[in-house]
Amino acid sequence: MNIFINDIPLVIKKLSEKVYKHKFDLILSPDDDFTSKDLVGDVLVRDASPLFLDRLLRLMEVKKLKKLKSLTMLVKKKKHVILHLKDQFKIAKAGGGLVVKGDQVLMIHRLGKWDLPKGKLKSDEDPATGAVREVEEETNIKVELLEKLPSTWHSYAYKGNKMLKKTNWYLMKCLDDSLMKPQTEEYIEEVRWMSPQEALAKLEDSYASIALVVRHYLTSLTGKSAKEVPTTGK
Repeated sequence: MNIFINDIPLVIKKLSEKVYKHKFDLILSPDDDFTSKDLVGDVLVRDASPLFLDRLLRLMEVKKLKKLKSLTMLVKKKKHVILHLKDQFKIAKAGGGLVVKGDQVLMIHRLGKWDLPKGKLKSDEDPATGAVREVEEETNIKVELLEKLPSTWHSYAYKGNKMLKKTNWYLMKCLDDSLMKPQTEEYIEEVRWMSPQEALAKLEDSYASIALVVRHYLTSLTGKSAKEVPTTGK
């Protein structure tokens, strides 16, 4: 489950799962005293409880925590903690696509960020069908569905509600882009084909969840490990 709270990756793992402690800048236990200023870089929390998760969520929501890169929590009961997390939010569902044409990928520019076309699913709409519909509406191109990509969950505020949106991502092939144009009523300013190198560079001005999807695809494309794919931005 790829979760992003205020664009910060939140990773929940079982206590029994292996982690490499040397990769973390700070390791905490639930009884440790700390403030938001201590949360810098990649942070690991050992044996985290649901109450400890609540405390961290409040910090992540109230403080901007610009220096926090990621938060990994080791828990005894992973499913229980994830359900507890979801209970803190109103859940929304969306669908989107990473569209390819040859070796190029399609990105959109919306509200000052480079993004992938996506949107809210209609009631009882099949996620794959909704994803294709949203991509075609936002870019005015025709696409063919290929395969499922990792889903992402990200938090945001809407009309006073704490929202957690699940976006179902799919790889898609462009069939016809002769009439390609941005859907301006959805605040999209530009739709652009990019080489893998250009797309990676644009991730500096994107969202962490979008970077995860794009890098996942480029990793599978090149056959390189995730470490070998250049990382820029968040």
